[in-house]
Amino acid sequence: MKDVEVKIGQKFPLTIKRLGINGEGIGYFKRKITFVPDALPGEVVLVRVTKVSNRFLEGKMMKVRESVPERVNPPCPVFFLCGGCQLQHMSYDAQLKFKQQIIIDSMEKYAGHVKADKVKPTIGMDKPFRYRSKNQFPVEKSGRKIRAGLYKEQSNTLIDLDECIVQDKRTMETTQSIKAIMSELNIDVAKNVNKEEGVRYIMTRVAEDSGEIQVILVSTTPDLKKADLLSERIMRLPHVTSFGLNINDDRDLLVGEETIILSGDETIHEKIGMTEYDVTAVSAFPINIKQTNVLYEAVVEAAELTGKENVADLFCGAGGSALKLAAHARALKGVDLNEQEIINATYSASANAIDNVTFEHGEPADKLEEWIQDRFYPDVITINPNRSGLTADEIDAINEIKPHRFIYISRNPSTLAKDLAHLTKAFTVDYIQPIDMFPQTTQVEAVVRLSRKRRL
Repeated sequence: MKDVEVKIGQKFPLTIKRLGINGEGIGYFKRKITFVPDALPGEVVLVRVTKVSNRFLEGKMMKVRESVPERVNPPCPVFFLCGGCQLQHMSYDAQLKFKQQIIIDSMEKYAGHVKADKVKPTIGMDKPFRYRSKNQFPVEKSGRKIRAGLYKEQSNTLIDLDECIVQDKRTMETTQSIKAIMSELNIDVAKNVNKEEGVRYIMTRVAEDSGEIQVILVSTTPDLKKADLLSERIMRLPHVTSFGLNINDDRDLLVGEETIILSGDETIHEKIGMTEYDVTAVSAFPINIKQTNVLYEAVVEAAELTGKENVADLFCGAGGSALKLAAHARALKGVDLNEQEIINATYSASANAIDNVTFEHGEPADKLEEWIQDRFYPDVITINPNRSGLTADEIDAINEIKPHRFIYISRNPSTLAKDLAHLTKAFTVDYIQPIDMFPQTTQVEAVVRLSRKRRL
């Protein structure tokens, strides 16, 4: 069939069939797949074409001609401008079903032998707003005024946020005060790190349990002008117990390796369930504390420990789920690539008087082999990789060791499905439990329980 010519700016009605992985509506115009942000499945929308390629079209929704019950009015006034959330225009029940479907679709695409009935309904939140305990907002300067917020979707235009309804109110109030202080002191800002020196981001984190707040300014230089006066003013803010600079002049990174605490404590004190944690400035510690407790409980349930098992926790981070699992295990060893996280995990184990755990810094696949050579044979392996999933070496090591149970904590449905296509040579997928760690966004995490096949 001859390709139908479509021009940028052309308008046409479109029926939306489904949502894409980024939350965009998907329809077909003259059999060509068309992506339309903010459109929902079942709707008929008027679309104006914004991009044309040989394989697909992109369009902007001009009008909803036929709506669906799942559409709601987004409570955030800048939702249609800001790229931080993607699903506020969808009812929360519909969001949870969508996230379950994302995983089902990924399995169908990359691991078709993992059937849809293995994917459980998504566990959501009773109150799916105000859940983020940490923010990191880019800054820019207009005259002396400091602006901070999020970028308009697919642009370099900064939206100066006074409020964000997925952030904890305390972090937003603190950020507003910091913007005012930096404006009064005329603090240097480096929007272009190749030409300027100064602050790049304002980062605030609040501990849900203690209420302590840590403030970190990400700066291109440790020699920030008026740093002493800035530190004094910020430490006067309510509940701020820690202030420092993270040094980062790499435009491709959000944070650098070096953090200098200028005033107060190095950590803030958090608690998940009955376990206490000390959280450092750039720790990859969870930012949705309520759902993290749900996640950890799901991991413990999947592991089915009796107190007799050895557990290996790969990519253990600051020891979050490891310390929960240790209470039900004979012994646990954890490993992570980030040395500071291992220090944090070791400290938290000591603070909670958990003595059957050992945390080590290194490459997970190498450490796993080393532990086995030292006669530590894991009955259960848990792994929590980044969004890129597992390496071939990690998959080979786990398939070769074949623990009784293997728990995979996933942050990316696509890489999860690709990894399961290889892991199921040695394991059977018992179930996949999606958990909504980031309501109003398209992100979804999952706890996957795999059992060793009886015949290999």
